[in-house]
Amino acid sequence: MSTSTARGTSTERTVRVTVNGVPQQVTVPVRRLLSDALRHDMGLTGTHSGCEHGVCGSCTVLVDGAAVRSCLVLAVQVDGAAVTTVEGLSRSDHQGGQVLHPIQEAFRECHALQCGYCTPGFLTTIAAGLDARDPAVPITEDEVDELVGGNLCRCTGYANIKKACRHAAEQMRQAAS
Repeated sequence: MSTSTARGTSTERTVRVTVNGVPQQVTVPVRRLLSDALRHDMGLTGTHSGCEHGVCGSCTVLVDGAAVRSCLVLAVQVDGAAVTTVEGLSRSDHQGGQVLHPIQEAFRECHALQCGYCTPGFLTTIAAGLDARDPAVPITEDEVDELVGGNLCRCTGYANIKKACRHAAEQMRQAAS
């Protein structure tokens, strides 16, 4: 299972994690980033690696519901956790199909993407923020700015991303009432 160094420490670890609701077990080098483990070891390529310094946000995933830059987290650090990637934001409906998260639907309806590289990070970050707030309360512009402010997009100028955020919050408000 693991390889030992001269000092007797293991260079690989088995990580057990639930990803998008599915239990996973992977053996990875102890210094493997979560972003790399998701993409290369688990085949979940929706998580993008941009700057690899935690600045751009394109690698954002949810760890136990909290938005986390997966390029700053080692895979071994999420052992036992629940990870949600952009692939896991949608939910199954009663007929066995998939229902998009409101922010995914809003991105489509509001044309909130261009090249799409930053989109998975925006979707996971905004989904976490919207899911954590009281949907009955209308979203403020300050909240919208906070939700999108930590991710970088070089194409859109953020106007439609903010519009999508407001639209998703409103859809969630209507669904809650």
